[in-house]
Amino acid sequence: MKSLIAAVREQDEAARFLAGPGDFDLDRGDHVEEVHLASGAALKGFAGDGAGGTYFFCGEGGEERPILYADSEGGAALVAIGLPELLRLLLVTPWWQGCQAFTAEESRELAAEYLEDIPDLVARRDRAAAALGLDLPGQADVLARLQEVALGIGENFVLILTSEGYPCEPLFRN
Repeated sequence: MKSLIAAVREQDEAARFLAGPGDFDLDRGDHVEEVHLASGAALKGFAGDGAGGTYFFCGEGGEERPILYADSEGGAALVAIGLPELLRLLLVTPWWQGCQAFTAEESRELAAEYLEDIPDLVARRDRAAAALGLDLPGQADVLARLQEVALGIGENFVLILTSEGYPCEPLFRN
């Protein structure tokens, strides 16, 4: 199976969409502060966003590993299990960080703001997904999965600010 990271790098349209509305940059995997997982499991930054946030693979393995996102303000959450799930999140709901209640209404409001600025967002998203060979679920399904991962499975992935010795704040709350 081909690496999705390699596919993103090779597919210009997908890379542009992920960098643009998705705010996902594979050339920036260093976090602003030293961090580690409370469990002691491996943590590897592999991408970042324009606000200083970082996406980390957790544990050992390849692109199927859990992915934790840490912002530059001391917040963190597990956001996906594997790179395909993360890319679906970024493609379907690039506004995912604003969906604190995980509701369809909240997502529709944020989507309207994005569509106002990027009228061809859906067409660009669909072309990016096709280039990467990804089928896209609906927004409600993506947000339900984000909620399940961040508030369920994610409880086992506590990010510690190494210099301070205390955990990052959760990005999402029950």
